[in-house]
Amino acid sequence: MILHELISYETLRVIWWVLLGVLLIGFAVMDGGDIGSATLLPFVAKDDVERRVVINAVGPVWEGNQVWLILGGGAIFAAWPPLYAVSFSGFYLAMFAILFALILRPVGFKYRSTRESASWRNGWDWALFVGGVVPALVMGVAVGNVLQGVPFRLDSDLRVFYEGTTLFELLNPFGLLCGLLSVAMLVMHGAAWLVLKSEGPVAVRSRTYGTIAAFLTVVLFALGGLWLWLGIDGYRITSEVVTGGPSNPLAKTVEVAPGVWFENYARHPWMMIAPILGFAGALGCLAFLRARSEVPAVLASTVSILGIISTVGLSMFPFILPSTIDPKSSLTVWDASSSHLTLFIMLVVTGIFIPLVASYTTWVYRVLWGKVDAEAIRDGSGHAY
Repeated sequence: MILHELISYETLRVIWWVLLGVLLIGFAVMDGGDIGSATLLPFVAKDDVERRVVINAVGPVWEGNQVWLILGGGAIFAAWPPLYAVSFSGFYLAMFAILFALILRPVGFKYRSTRESASWRNGWDWALFVGGVVPALVMGVAVGNVLQGVPFRLDSDLRVFYEGTTLFELLNPFGLLCGLLSVAMLVMHGAAWLVLKSEGPVAVRSRTYGTIAAFLTVVLFALGGLWLWLGIDGYRITSEVVTGGPSNPLAKTVEVAPGVWFENYARHPWMMIAPILGFAGALGCLAFLRARSEVPAVLASTVSILGIISTVGLSMFPFILPSTIDPKSSLTVWDASSSHLTLFIMLVVTGIFIPLVASYTTWVYRVLWGKVDAEAIRDGSGHAY
């Protein structure tokens, strides 16, 4: 027996669907704290020392955290080539906005303190804010558009044709609601992180903004679910589902109907754990922030992120990118993957490198554990930024 046949094609496809979710959740949890902290920077820090406290709370770890974004992009490219082709073409301007904003972060960290000028530093502080709020908003908008479907089609040769127009087409009401939910969720997570890593006025303000963000996360998550139930059509496969055959999205028929995105929960009640975790985590973060329980607040916000992102994936399964103009072109777990051998080789590679990344990240956080010392920033005896 050939080695890669030890795991069936169907099983490998499900494993890679799970891994894609793990990588996206990993990015949202790890880098989400940095993004949320940057979004809060102008509001929780009122002078130069306080702003440097916020920056030094994330500065030493942001590069390692962003590895999860690279891993997620690599996973899409290697395991789901049609998804990569459609998403990186159709969402090109959105991706460019995210990358431009993310580039502001290392540049801001590097150059902010090179001059004593207050206007110079204030300008870079706002650049860091843009580097936080824009990725959070645009990523949420993208998820909202994925839930609604994307205007693309495949021809008989499986070539992709995206027929959307501009970035503003993505900024529809439901997409913006999901974008605001993303911002609130990551601000909640960033605030919990700043409460853990700082003290004094920064921690007090972070606690206040974090409780507001946690409340908004609950409200926006509920509104998004209600809107999805009442106003957004879902997709279901109406032909025979071939889970282990060649990747050909056009070999199926698809129906578009209201309420379909909730059918998986009726069919598999255990999936309800995802939205429950989304709500419970946010409410727990709110309660822990008010109780000044620092580590539990971070853990609770992590649980909320896990639940909210998992809710999207479980609602859509097996779809990963629906098409609004040609539903049968929609990409699913069963017909948009790489070959059996490719998925197996990538699984072996992932099995080696994910534990390495996780181990390194754990070690870094252990070494850098503790609060940022404002006095060390004032007298210049510590902290890099």
